[in-house]
Amino acid sequence: MAGKIAALASRLDQLYEFDREPVPLNKLQSGGKFAGLFAGEHVAATEFVIGAFFVLHGVTAKDLVFGLLFGNLLAVLSWTFVCAPIAVRTRLTLYWYLRKIAGPGLTVIYNIANAILYCILAGAMIAVSATAIGLAFKVETPSLSDVFPTSWGWVFITFALGAAFTALAILGFEKLSKFAQVCSPWIFVVFLAGALAMLPKLGVHANFDNFWEVAATKVWNGIAAAGQDKLSFWHILFFAWFCNLAMHVGLSDLALFRYAKKWTYGLFSAFGMYPGHMLAWICSGIMVAAVGREMNPGLMAFEAAGFAGVVGVLFAGWTTANPTLYRAGLALQVITPNWPRWKITLAAGTLTTIISCFPIVFMKLLDYVAIYGLVLMPIGAIVFAEHWVLPLLGIEQYRAEKYQWMINWRALAVWFGTLVLCFFLPIHLYFRWLPGYLIALVAYVLLQALKKNKN
Repeated sequence: MAGKIAALASRLDQLYEFDREPVPLNKLQSGGKFAGLFAGEHVAATEFVIGAFFVLHGVTAKDLVFGLLFGNLLAVLSWTFVCAPIAVRTRLTLYWYLRKIAGPGLTVIYNIANAILYCILAGAMIAVSATAIGLAFKVETPSLSDVFPTSWGWVFITFALGAAFTALAILGFEKLSKFAQVCSPWIFVVFLAGALAMLPKLGVHANFDNFWEVAATKVWNGIAAAGQDKLSFWHILFFAWFCNLAMHVGLSDLALFRYAKKWTYGLFSAFGMYPGHMLAWICSGIMVAAVGREMNPGLMAFEAAGFAGVVGVLFAGWTTANPTLYRAGLALQVITPNWPRWKITLAAGTLTTIISCFPIVFMKLLDYVAIYGLVLMPIGAIVFAEHWVLPLLGIEQYRAEKYQWMINWRALAVWFGTLVLCFFLPIHLYFRWLPGYLIALVAYVLLQALKKNKN
């Protein structure tokens, strides 16, 4: 038995993903793989939750449509012009590139925070998938107000799904992209078919001539549910833009785009933002309205598409949790340099699975997405400034690496100082990241300029 385990470990050690060096040119991937990966990751189980919450938060139909159109466009442009160019030039993960800028000490702090936040997000995806499996096996699943696990059956399902999700994340980028390419078209069909199946229950005619009237009066009618804040066009626009903030502006997707042949592959993120976020959020809003505005993704999918809907929620969670766990594993790899990536991804998957037992991780998903992006955003601004702005101003780059600093204290001060300022900004949580990003960018450049001729 011990020999078999050792042999398996040896094979897993061969799954090297260029964790600490640039990706070589012969390992670059085609644009189709990025399209499939984005489509798979962003046509996700969490879309059942986010789209439904827009309905519960009293968004109007007009605000929803235009907010999603422009917000998702801004997200695509952020991947294309902020993240992908740096990734293609460095071919490094953010977690390794950051060492040159912030020093190994600050990189450890950042990566621990990053990995934990990603584990929580992946846990939300597992939990959403678990609602579908729980419905199929008649297991009690959490309600909107639940914080802790509601049954041992729920715990068992989340652990089983967590083990399956982690196993695929261990296999690496190529296997993730192939899995997403296979699953994403079918998941998208489930979302669309589910919404179409629910429209007659809401009173939409066969020729769709009254669709907009029903959408504006019975789905996105501007009436918020009890205990939910009302959201406007600007809330939707900023949410669509920042819901993946850590990945594009925060630069975590350097881990993915370091495999891109050219920076314009950032445009393939549109396959996730429009069929995924925009259309899936609209479809899930229709489904939650048709089930009496009850927040239960499994119930929504089952009522709409039967067991095909249940399986759709399962695989929607799987295709999204996998890249998230992959990123978490890469983040932790930097602080465990003697561990192969598969071991640390297994550790991240174990933490994620435990987190997924607690329903609060997806019942408070909108606010969590805003907070996790906000926490990681200043580091993205620091790296952007170091990579592009400092050379333009003739300021020395990568001093943490050149002078072997354990911590770039100016970067640490900018990170935590920005978060403190964002906490006290008298504006809605969704809007704080943009002024925070500009504050971090300017503050870091000024501090580096003051030290221009000093070590």
